[in-house]
Amino acid sequence: MQIIPWFATPSVGRAARAAATAVASLVLAGCASFSQDGGFGAVEQLTRERIDRAPSVQRTPDDARAAAARVEELLRQPLSADAAVEVALLNNRELQAGYAGLGIAEADLVRAGRLANPSFSFGRLSGNGEVEIDRAVMFDILGLLTRPVARAVEQRRFEQAQLQAAYDTVGLAAETRQAYFDAVTAQQLVGYFEQVKEAADASSELARRMLAAGNFSKLDQMREQAFHDDAVAQLARARHRAVATREQLVRRLGLDGDRLRFTLPERLPDLPPSPAEPRDAEQAAVDRRLDVLMARRATEATAQALGLTRATRFVNVLHAGYQNKSASGEPLSRGYEIELELPLFDFGTARVARAEATYMQSVHRTAALAVQARSEVREAYSGYRTAYDLARHFRDDVVPLRQRISEENLLRYNGMLASVFDLLADSRDQIATVVAAVEALRDFWSAETRLQTAMTGGSPGGGTSLSAPRATAAEPAAAH
Repeated sequence: MQIIPWFATPSVGRAARAAATAVASLVLAGCASFSQDGGFGAVEQLTRERIDRAPSVQRTPDDARAAAARVEELLRQPLSADAAVEVALLNNRELQAGYAGLGIAEADLVRAGRLANPSFSFGRLSGNGEVEIDRAVMFDILGLLTRPVARAVEQRRFEQAQLQAAYDTVGLAAETRQAYFDAVTAQQLVGYFEQVKEAADASSELARRMLAAGNFSKLDQMREQAFHDDAVAQLARARHRAVATREQLVRRLGLDGDRLRFTLPERLPDLPPSPAEPRDAEQAAVDRRLDVLMARRATEATAQALGLTRATRFVNVLHAGYQNKSASGEPLSRGYEIELELPLFDFGTARVARAEATYMQSVHRTAALAVQARSEVREAYSGYRTAYDLARHFRDDVVPLRQRISEENLLRYNGMLASVFDLLADSRDQIATVVAAVEALRDFWSAETRLQTAMTGGSPGGGTSLSAPRATAAEPAAAH
């Protein structure tokens, strides 16, 4: 808000000059400024504390070039999960668009800290050889009185925007990790399904030849042919799944053009030696989850807006200013003007009631979100431990057992106690077991991602982070 002092002439006198000086000091006090980092420092800190990765905001061409160079460096080698997250934080344009919301919130904060511009009116009447001129400068007195409260409300909204930006960043990191594990798994499984098809090709061709030689029944031959057809269909679906999951990862990474030729590792990371056992996971979720923090900030902003609404309940519009009037052949008239809205029909009860209801709504939603966060952490940890135990069971028990069975069948075949079809069937079973083990390992890494999201970010089943619902607060502008 900026105040321009009224017209100072030598005839105004010392009182006018003193008033002008006071107004000028208000001008200097009301010139709120923008921060150097646009509020992104808090976003960087919140993000680093949760995913050990720093986001990057790109405001200048130099920032964009530096980010592009880092992305090119990361894409020259097979991507790890951490590298994929870094690429997404550097290159995802939707995330950068979300960061621009910080600038909008800070602009609202700066505007709330400035005094409203005064209004100037000028009127001229002429007739019968006389000219009458009216001049007035009006100032928003109520806006000046409520400016500290209004700025506090916008400050909380700015903090909420910072939390939202961090929430989007952490959510994108979780989605990228999930897409990464899905893509690596799908790529890895294509190789196994190709082995199944090769075994099915050999089995079907052998059955066809044996049927032609009269050494195989038609029913057995059709069974081998049916298995071959199923193997062909499974391979086609696996190849499409590899393409689909890779494209989902590409969308998170924000890649196109020549960058699409990035490579993924041949297999998933190994299972950790032991599962994680976070302490006080439920309380950590309530204290650190960004969606819970956002809800708290929204409730605080609503409470602040409620106080402003009560303060301006009866006086909603109040303007004061300097006025002078001149007419032809008459001395200049000076004075002041006050404009006040009279509460004859609206006593502000509706505004207060609405603000109170909005506040209670925000309180209950915050409490419900805290209950939901605790429950989601318990569920996510159960899924994490179950996935870990299953992946370890496949690694330590199921796959070695299937390997021993295959070795025993090979010995039986060498001793002419088993047929080649027994070997082919055993090969198919062994590959199916390996596929299940790979999927169990993928489920573990996905469960680990969901657990971290439930503890630090938001709901692990909440969908796309960048479209997460925003908490709202009562509008302070409606109060004055």
